[in-house]
Amino acid sequence: MSIDAAPRPVPDRAAPEAPRRRPVAGRAPARPTPAGAFHSISAATAVLLGLAAIGAVIHEPVLIPPLAASAALVHNAPALPLAQPRSVVGGHLLGAAVGYGVLAAAGSSAWAAAVAAGVTLALMIAARTPHSPACATAVVIVLQTPAPARFVPLLLGATVLLVATGCAASRIRRTALRYPTYWW
Repeated sequence: MSIDAAPRPVPDRAAPEAPRRRPVAGRAPARPTPAGAFHSISAATAVLLGLAAIGAVIHEPVLIPPLAASAALVHNAPALPLAQPRSVVGGHLLGAAVGYGVLAAAGSSAWAAAVAAGVTLALMIAARTPHSPACATAVVIVLQTPAPARFVPLLLGATVLLVATGCAASRIRRTALRYPTYWW
């Protein structure tokens, strides 16, 4: 009898196949089309220039770094929970409240700013309003000590403007994702 003719043993159970791993590069989001990238960059830049112009007219710093990060989220990742109106507006207002609370309790220091950022993050998680730039809003308040009567209304107006431009920009380009995915 030849080796080829010998019966092969049949396993009782089939061995499970090892899961196939996708390459790490395959997990990154798809590269936007040139038109899509231009649209997102233009919309974000336009709203940031608008905030800078409003600040120049009223002689107040309306464009703060956390708002630039928020504009990037709203215009480049409009489907993320971080970019939704509830998170953008609510997150920044929570950050402002915590920032002023920590400033009153602990004064202006880097240590207090770090605590304010952590407390803001915890409250945003509890309130289901995740928006990481809002942690930076709390830090800005603790370190820069802006007057609340002027800062909070400007912050509210700026976040509403960011949301409004996100809505408008998503409707200008037909193939863009609709923003927002949800309001509340």
